[in-house]
Amino acid sequence: MKKIVRHLSAMFILWGLAFCSLLSCGNKQKEIYVTSCLFPEGVSVDEKARLAAHVVPSDRQLAWQQMEFTCFICYGVNTFTDKEWGTGKEDPSVFNPTELDARQWARTAKEAGMKMILLTCKHHDGFCLWPSAYTDFSVASTPWKDGKGDLVREVADACKEYGLKFAVYLSPWDMNHPDYGTEQYNDYFVNQLTELLTQYGRVDEVWFDGACGEGPNGKKQEYDFMRYYELIRRLQPQAVIAVMGPDVRWVGTESGYGRDTEWSVLPAAISSLTAIAESSQQEAGSGTFLPEGDKMAQDLGSRTLLADAKGAIWYPSEVDVSVRPGWYYHASEDTSVKTPQKLIDIYYSSVGKNSLLLLNLPPDKRGLIHENDYASLMNMKRILGKTFEKNLLENAVSSVGEIGDLTDGRLETYWQGSGKTNTIEISFEGEQEFDRLLLQENITEGQRIEEFVLECRVDTEWIPVAEGTTVGYKRILRFDPVRCSEARIVIKESRDIPQISEIGFYKASEEETAKE
Repeated sequence: MKKIVRHLSAMFILWGLAFCSLLSCGNKQKEIYVTSCLFPEGVSVDEKARLAAHVVPSDRQLAWQQMEFTCFICYGVNTFTDKEWGTGKEDPSVFNPTELDARQWARTAKEAGMKMILLTCKHHDGFCLWPSAYTDFSVASTPWKDGKGDLVREVADACKEYGLKFAVYLSPWDMNHPDYGTEQYNDYFVNQLTELLTQYGRVDEVWFDGACGEGPNGKKQEYDFMRYYELIRRLQPQAVIAVMGPDVRWVGTESGYGRDTEWSVLPAAISSLTAIAESSQQEAGSGTFLPEGDKMAQDLGSRTLLADAKGAIWYPSEVDVSVRPGWYYHASEDTSVKTPQKLIDIYYSSVGKNSLLLLNLPPDKRGLIHENDYASLMNMKRILGKTFEKNLLENAVSSVGEIGDLTDGRLETYWQGSGKTNTIEISFEGEQEFDRLLLQENITEGQRIEEFVLECRVDTEWIPVAEGTTVGYKRILRFDPVRCSEARIVIKESRDIPQISEIGFYKASEEETAKE
């Protein structure tokens, strides 16, 4: 337990949980608590909920959330041994891609609408995709480019060329290094992390997992996470730290599916970090991690949990999944690539449920994104593009003011309600058919909505069409097509006065609905 307490304490220090502050905006003071808020002693649950509604993301967290869709690249010796899990004993000479093209990876991500590439610079086997000065178990000991290659450099440069953000994954677990399981290993890890943070320009995300050792009879490392976090904050202050970090949390599975109710604001006393560390990156079938189903509680942020909390923190969710069954390329999976329809369903169940989607595209032995992966991804982009190309609100009239403020794609322009329960009525330009509703809250001033319903007017009666709970950065509801000239969004419950930045009514493309 001592280790867990230490780890959580370090997290809270970085969040700045010890204080709340009011930010002054011009002449008007707004109640805003950046990343965290400590609850006063003895306050009611309702007051805790109200305070939690004013916790907001840091600039780095906000920029991360606005990316929505990012790319994971899992590549290394496993690609060439045809395994998901390495041992750290591989002969580095097996790593020898024949046509490696990091620009093709970046171009693919750009075309798909992804905003960042996260590269597995080192996985659990310890093999490094850059010529680290601290180990020979790297690309420097391979025939690729006669040992003079640096894949981290190539990916970082490709991201710059295509206007993508760049992120690094450095596994704390290392099956190769002899110091693993000792305090000296933390020095080794920090040295390698320093290389990645100082040699490749801007880094926008550093991604850790909680994997720690080879099992009950193997080595186990006491990771000095606080030291790692402080280093990142000093060298790359704009970078978010995920998913074993203070900025971003893992949703709990690797299935691509998020929660129906996803709070970005969590009780500060929550122990999910421990659960994440215990289940993250465990081998499928071990009994600890299963690729399908929930590994975390469905309820992470309700009023019930706030009742016993000491405070609240902004801690948004990332949903990760691979385009294939495995995380590394296997030729046997060339016919098992997720279909465009499956990827679309995942999009709605991640980005459409207040999470960021991290989709893995594992390059093959050539060093290219496989043709099947590319085709499925591009078809997903094309089909979704048709669905969302026209917002039916463009010529509508709203009961709450200028419709343009709700369709301009900006969080800073928003409608603010007059109480915790509010209604927005929409009059369309003639009768319209739709089956998708998009909502966004102004999360720069907090996540507030707890329950809402969409209704359509039929004659003189308002008929419920769809309902939801949390909104957050983005919520997309899917429902059977309806046709009407008047609709309304009823916010039934919120933690404080709601602020809606974006509303969209859409009709899914024929190609999308034909496959549902």
